[in-house]
This record gives sequence, C-alpha cells and structure tokens, in this order.
Amino acid sequence: MAAASAVVGATFQGLRAVDAPAVSEVSRLRASNVSTSSAQLRFGARRAGARAMAATVTAPKRETDPKKRVVITGMGVVSVFGNDVDVFYDKLLEGQSGISLIDRFDASSFPTKFGGQIRGFSSQGYIDGKNDRRLDDCLRYCLVSGQKALEHAGLGGENLNQVDKQRVGVLVGTGMGGLSVFSDGVQALIEKGYKRITPFFIPYAITNMASALLAIELGLMGPNYSISTACATSNYCFYAAANHIRRGEADIMVAGGTEAAIIPVGLGGFVACRALSTRNDDPQTASRPWDKDREGFVMGEGAGVLVMESLEHALKRGAPILAEYLGGAVNCDAYHMTDPRADGLGVSSCIERSLEDAGVSPEEVNYINAHATSTIVGDLAEVNALKKVFKDSSEIKMNATKSMIGHCLGAAGGLEAIATIKAINTGWLHPTINQFNPEPAVTFDTVANVKKQHEINVGISNSFGFGGHNSCVVFGPYKG
Repeated sequence: MAAASAVVGATFQGLRAVDAPAVSEVSRLRASNVSTSSAQLRFGARRAGARAMAATVTAPKRETDPKKRVVITGMGVVSVFGNDVDVFYDKLLEGQSGISLIDRFDASSFPTKFGGQIRGFSSQGYIDGKNDRRLDDCLRYCLVSGQKALEHAGLGGENLNQVDKQRVGVLVGTGMGGLSVFSDGVQALIEKGYKRITPFFIPYAITNMASALLAIELGLMGPNYSISTACATSNYCFYAAANHIRRGEADIMVAGGTEAAIIPVGLGGFVACRALSTRNDDPQTASRPWDKDREGFVMGEGAGVLVMESLEHALKRGAPILAEYLGGAVNCDAYHMTDPRADGLGVSSCIERSLEDAGVSPEEVNYINAHATSTIVGDLAEVNALKKVFKDSSEIKMNATKSMIGHCLGAAGGLEAIATIKAINTGWLHPTINQFNPEPAVTFDTVANVKKQHEINVGISNSFGFGGHNSCVVFGPYKG
C-alpha cells in the first residue's frame, strides 16, 4: 500500500520518474539552430561572480519585434495572505506559513484536517452583493484578482475605456471548477429532487465561467475561454495567452488560474488519492518540499492573474512594465493516466522547449520556482529532470512557494508566477520553509528557511498536472 500511495502522490503532480537516460530531440535540434546574442554575452560577462563560461554562452535568438514581445504590466492575487500582491510577497519573504486547521466545515473525521484555507475574503468593490451570494468561490476569486490585476496595470475604472476592448482577452483557467456549486447541486438533487436545483448550477459550475464573467463585467471582447489541465492549468493559460498576443490576435490578455476546492468533497477526494499530508499535530510544517520527512502535499486555494501585453501596446500607453514573458512550453507524457514515464522525457523536454521558445540557453537561467509539492516521489522526479537540463546548478537558486501556501491546484502556477515576478522586481527570493532534513540528491540551492538576495537573470516556473500535463514558463527583467 505504501508503494501505491507514493505512486499516486507522484502522479497527481504530473511528475514523471526520470531515472533512465534519455537524449532530448530538442537538445539535438538546438545545436543547428542557435545564434549568439552579443548583448546577452556582455551581460553575462558583467555579472559579479558569473561563471567563466558565461562569456562564451551561445543562446537561441530572442524575439525583438515589439509587437511580439510580451510584457507583464499588472498582477492580481487572492491568497491565504490576502488580496494584495505586495503583502502576499512580504509574507512569503518572512517565511510565514498560511496553513492551519480547517474550520470552514467539520473536518474532524478526515485523516487530513488542515489546509491553506482563505479566511476573511472580501469582494467589496468588485462584485455586487446579489451576485456575490450566488457565486462559487472559484468565480469570486477570479473576479477580484482579475480586476485587481487590471488596476495594477493602470487599467482600472475609466482607464479601461481608453483601450480597444475588442483586443483585450481573458484566459483564466481552473482545475476543479465551481466545486461548491456542483456539490450543493448534487446534494439538492439527492435530498429534495431536481426541482430544488438552482438555475445557476450549470453556469456557475462549468470551468469557462470565470473567464466569461470577468469579460462580461468589464466588456472585454477579445479571445475568451478556459483551460483545465489540473495543476498545470495556470501555466497553460499564460502560454496560450502570450501566443494570442504574438499572433496579433490581442493587445492585452488577462490570464491565470483560480481554485476553491477546500470543501468536504474536495478534501475527501484527495484523501482517497492518498496524496495529502496527515501531519495534523503541526500543520504549519506539513508542507516540506525536498525534506526527507515529507509525506504528502497540503491543499491550498486562491487565484493568481497576470496582465500580459504586447510591448508595443504597453509603451504606447505608458504602462508600468514589471517583467518580460520570454517564452514557454507545454506537452504531455502521452504514456499513462497515472503511471510516470521511466525516462522523464516529458518534463525535461518541456523545460528545454520553453527555453528554446524564449531564446534562452540553460546557462542563462539562475532561478527556478519549482512545482515541488512535498510528495515522496514527485519532488525528486522534478529535480532529476532539472539536472538533465541544467548540467551546472552552482549559480541556480530554486525555491518552493507551496511550502507556505500549500498546493493551490489549478491556481498554483498563477500564484507562483507572481512570486517569480516579485523576485525579479525586488531582488529577494522567499525561503523554502520546513527544510529540516534535506534530501542529499537535491544539489540545487533551495533557499532553505531564510530568504536570500539574488539578482535574477532568467527565471523559470514549473507546473505539472494529473494526466501527464507538463508546463514551463520563462520570465526575465524587462531591459528595453
């Protein structure tokens, strides 16, 4: 049973075992398609403490067309630490845990009784009271974080009317959808019959409604849909949103993920998967990525949304530019619904393809926001895949946001993208807390327990999901 539990824990993350050697076709192709960027070489040579090899790094060519370059101009968050991006990141830098015993419902009979439950959430000023009472939390989190991201981008209120709304799209995904509305509808059907099912049951349970309601609220008529790829959802949305901009189909995309699954059926479902930590006596230390004593992930919830914009459009309107989205990639192991690929090709090739798309060489990457959920097999599988891509990890720092906020499922990548961009902006990396007994196989600097100052050249954020969905997005400082 223990072995089965480990497999389930690993496969929930979408991480694949990577013990057998494999040579990525992407790596082979790169050798015949790269060109040297002199600007990148000069930057690498100037960096204090840079490797001697930095002066000879050869990288694919980065995008230079301002119509196709994608920048981040706004961020919005709903989290266990509140709805303010700066407060969210300050709490992460402090190494504060947001994990506590669940009190939203009676969890006393569950083997796991804790999670990253949001308390005191307020939608005042963003959702009218009548609708607020009807909506699933998954939708409420999206509406608040999406509007706050637009405000952050200078597009709140009347300012939004200054842009062409037909060229502003929304792509906010969710792994689970309106789970509370769905659960309540099923209960009403069983106990009282179909006539007692609310007419909002279908609209507020389906996964596309978060994007739809945000667009309806604000009149945004650009590309609009949702993606649901379990815990890889947010990164899939960022990747797709950026490509809409690159293809000239939108000037602005509001993209990210939202999730609200800490309800009885959500908790019970993951308990049944045997993927959760049961450290009920000390919930705040339960999420411990890369620690030898990890024994499962911790459920979280929230939303993380970015305003992604073409550089040309952002410059024209004088927008604040927080960072640049350099590229990304998504793929599937195409192997088995739950079992991992033995060669790890899915994860490593996804990371390599993201770097190729970004015009970045592995040697330029010096920060990784890892998927790292705190499961027994999954954490090491990701590390092994990273070792295949990054042969020298001496200058790379890697941390795990989930150690403090838990695993926010479809919203995880959204919250972690915000953490990555804040790290780029501030020059400070939040710690990976609960590092008591480190795994010796993890040779990366995991920023254990205490924040570290670090100038990010290029950072990547990984997310992997049930079903073999792999995703990686690449961010860097905006350099004009």
